Amino acid sequence: MAKVKPPVQKNETVTLRFEDLTHEGNGVGKVDGYPLFVPHGLPGEEAEVKVIKVKKNFGFGKLLNVKQESDDRVEPPCDVYYKCGGCQLQHMSYQMQLDMKQKQVKDNMKKIGHLEHVPVHPTIGMDDPWRYRNKVQIPVGQKEDGELKTGFYQKRSHNIIDMDTCLIQDEMNDRMVETVRRIASKLGISAYDEHTHRGTLRHIMVRTGQNTKDIMVVIVTKTKKLPHQDKLIDEIRDAFPNVKSIVHNVNSAKTNVILGKQTNVIYGDEYIYDTIGDIKFMISPLSFYQVNPTQTKALYDQALQYADLRGGETVIDAYCGIGTISLFLAQKAKKVYGVEIVPEAVTDAKKNARLNNMDNAEFYVGQAEELMPWWRNQGLRPDVIVVDPPRKGCDEELLKAMLDMEPERIVYVSCNPSTLARDLRVLEDGGYETQEVQPVDMFPQTSHVECCALIERVKK
Repeated sequence: MAKVKPPVQKNETVTLRFEDLTHEGNGVGKVDGYPLFVPHGLPGEEAEVKVIKVKKNFGFGKLLNVKQESDDRVEPPCDVYYKCGGCQLQHMSYQMQLDMKQKQVKDNMKKIGHLEHVPVHPTIGMDDPWRYRNKVQIPVGQKEDGELKTGFYQKRSHNIIDMDTCLIQDEMNDRMVETVRRIASKLGISAYDEHTHRGTLRHIMVRTGQNTKDIMVVIVTKTKKLPHQDKLIDEIRDAFPNVKSIVHNVNSAKTNVILGKQTNVIYGDEYIYDTIGDIKFMISPLSFYQVNPTQTKALYDQALQYADLRGGETVIDAYCGIGTISLFLAQKAKKVYGVEIVPEAVTDAKKNARLNNMDNAEFYVGQAEELMPWWRNQGLRPDVIVVDPPRKGCDEELLKAMLDMEPERIVYVSCNPSTLARDLRVLEDGGYETQEVQPVDMFPQTSHVECCALIERVKK
């Protein structure tokens, strides 16, 4: 059988009409039925596109010129948007972003979970979808004149784009990074070079409490010694007297992992604090704490509503982290059992429970799929199980353990609609019914979407 040749060739310029969006936010247009995926193209637009990659069944293009613009096209406010890889959706109206995310969840529910009958509600968005991130980790490089530069990596590269501001970061994070870079540059501290594995300063990380305004600065170096440490501390404090914590992290490995294993507090406190709703959290340099507390509250309020707690329930939180969802649930439940594989997170969760005077939440180190069968054998029968797994979704063994425990309700919080749909199919086949799914826009201007799903046991 003769090979069917794609109707386009690499470097050819074609005129396309975009019909749809991919889950990453790329425009989809077709040439004689052959799809081309083009970043920054919007449905309804006609554009000139350069073909940059040709595969058997689809290709990739670069947007050259939009001949007919969509009403949803907006001018990105960020100067480096088209170079930087951090955001994908600044060129589309916020309403279109929310609609795209709802559609993404619906598509996954239909294609992967075969659950097209399940209601997927409109995405919960932000009143102001900018300046929401409370944590920045930014690489440091060196300019040709020896001055330091900071910025995110260019798309599909490790070239640092020199920038002073990021419009999805808390403004305080921007100002702190710029200040630390300027002081380090003045003191002659060199940037780390990942190619030669030489130099000192690798990353600057800043965490801010959105509601408390606490600030933590983490300086990551390749070297065990932080050059000019005392001078650096003094000058940071002169510029920002309210900084609560300055931390030195040592990462001497050849790796793209940001933080190393050795962390020393060189000024102030080991933790900063922030609140989500009525609950206060301690945040260390290594804590996993949601980067958008405003939308985290919206997501957790939804989880709490779905859990439908009346005060007498036993709840298991199967990926509890530092106890964020667990403590939300503990406000309404009789007892919450949190499980987490990272020991440091469990230590933080216990501290957070004490900080909020909550004695009805217990936290355990381990894998939920191993602990839950043991609890079941001890006679523990949860009314509700809450899961908030990583992007890869729930382990098969965990899904089985959940089904074996037969809770009335399962509340599934997800950062990946495709693994959510896959896992919901397993739960449905095990005697549960998905009632509804609520998408939440945790990361405006990017293609990511979080969801909360309510699953109930079918009454026999």
